[in-house]
Amino acid sequence: MPCAEMLKCTPGSMVKEGYYFGLPPLVLGGVIFLLHWYVAAAVLLLLAAFVFSFFRDPERVIPTEPGAVVSPGDGRVVVVTEEEHAGRPGKRVSIFLAVWNVHVNRSPASGTITKMEYRPGKFLAAMRERASVENEQNVFTLSTDAGEMVFKQIAGLIARRVVSWKKAGDRVARGERIGLVRFGSRVDVWVPKEAEILVKVGESVKGGASVLARWPAKPVKGKLDGMSTAETDANLTATGKRS
Repeated sequence: MPCAEMLKCTPGSMVKEGYYFGLPPLVLGGVIFLLHWYVAAAVLLLLAAFVFSFFRDPERVIPTEPGAVVSPGDGRVVVVTEEEHAGRPGKRVSIFLAVWNVHVNRSPASGTITKMEYRPGKFLAAMRERASVENEQNVFTLSTDAGEMVFKQIAGLIARRVVSWKKAGDRVARGERIGLVRFGSRVDVWVPKEAEILVKVGESVKGGASVLARWPAKPVKGKLDGMSTAETDANLTATGKRS
């Protein structure tokens, strides 16, 4: 894990699953160390350290500019392509999360989750193109002031569970925590063709902080500068909002 990321991991900046998975090897490693089985103890303690690192949950500064679509996760952009969704032309950005990346996922925009669908599937390597369709995943349909977009949590070769903390009908803020995928995975974002993609393949992005696309809402009477009051309020509270 990069040192810069380590410095952001202040006490308590870890999701609760980290304690469930990290404490057993930590305690067992301590017991084995007292029995002078040093090699086995070292392996268990290193495993505990890895688990605590994997489940870290650092705070992020959420962009506030109108129309910003932020990354749902940390990682590297592996696909930027034109793609239809439900017969509508659009563009998809796929991001690969390595085991050393933060795996807490965030909402790419402010809006209401109109649909959340769990799809069982395979566990292909998350970097493969087929993973977007064939792997186990949670698919979120998000209604925003600009229109409807879709984002996915996708399991990978090592990841064996996608976890959502939200459900259909929930209102989410841009950059708000919405779930996690365990131990290596992928996230996809689909936006309509009128959105302007701002990233390219190979770029590294941060969940909730990096802007993937610009997709401003159309000005409507009763809104200020094309930005709804709800979106403004959501952006102001997103940075520290935990699920």
